Amino acid sequence: MNIFSRLFKIGQAEANSAVDQLEDPIKMTEQGLRDLRQDLDKSLHALAEVKAMAIRSRNEAASFRTKAQDYETKAVLLLQRAHRGDLATAEADRLASEALGKKTENEAQAERAAADQQKFEVSAQQLDANVQTLKQTIGTWENELKTLKARAAVSSATKTINKQLAQLDSSGTVALLERMKEKVAVEEALAESYGEIAQESRTVDQEIDKALEQSAGGKAAADLQALKQKLGLAEQPQQ
Repeated sequence: MNIFSRLFKIGQAEANSAVDQLEDPIKMTEQGLRDLRQDLDKSLHALAEVKAMAIRSRNEAASFRTKAQDYETKAVLLLQRAHRGDLATAEADRLASEALGKKTENEAQAERAAADQQKFEVSAQQLDANVQTLKQTIGTWENELKTLKARAAVSSATKTINKQLAQLDSSGTVALLERMKEKVAVEEALAESYGEIAQESRTVDQEIDKALEQSAGGKAAADLQALKQKLGLAEQPQQ
């Protein structure tokens, strides 16, 4: 293989790869369905035209047969008139011969039209079979498209989740949690430290006042008891 052939092969492979990457299964299927529907429209149009030609041939055959029968009837009438003496025999024979000739021509035309009708009907049957096949194919791929869309949605969601899971840094996450735990422990210790400092920072005057409040409370209780005894309201100790 020469260098030009190799370059061509390489370029062809890269082009095919690019095409593969650009191909969207959903879009390609939808495009395929559009093409099938266009084919169906064309087939239906062709079927209608062929059926119309078959109908016209059938009508022509019927018309030619009617004309042939009319010419035969006219030939009979001419001969009958000659027999009655209403028309010269030679003239009657001449005209009857012409009528029979017309009859033969119309019969030939009727046979031709009938043959055309048969051919058109065969073509119509073939086209109708193609139409039915296209309809069935379109119906099948419309259902396939629904399935493909559902599968594509699931695969896209699954791919996204798996991609996120694949990119998770578990060690980094654990390290982050450990740092948060350590930070909370530091905050708790700091709060306790401030509490101890607050206790230690009370002034001597505050301690004296607190002790006096306790003493004042005891003296007030003693004074109340002495007053009750003076008024005779003090409770007597039980014997």
